[in-house]
Amino acid sequence: MEIIKYVLMGIYIVVCLALIVVAMMQSKDDSGMSGAMTGSSSNNFYEKNKGRTKEGKLKRWTIILGILFAILTIALAIMYVI
Repeated sequence: MEIIKYVLMGIYIVVCLALIVVAMMQSKDDSGMSGAMTGSSSNNFYEKNKGRTKEGKLKRWTIILGILFAILTIALAIMYVI
């Protein structure tokens, strides 16, 4: 049981560091008040293919790593209670 704890803790540390790096690589996507005033269109080629861009991939990996982070946190909490 101790070996599983150490393996999960190692994976947890790697996921934490990867999540920090991926989150820091993302650009600020908020257009703020100027976007509301100019009426940015959401029906263009870039918006339709956003998942294929670098920003889309970073967002996808951030979500995946966030879910892994939450699952590993719960698993480690259960392992340390037992």
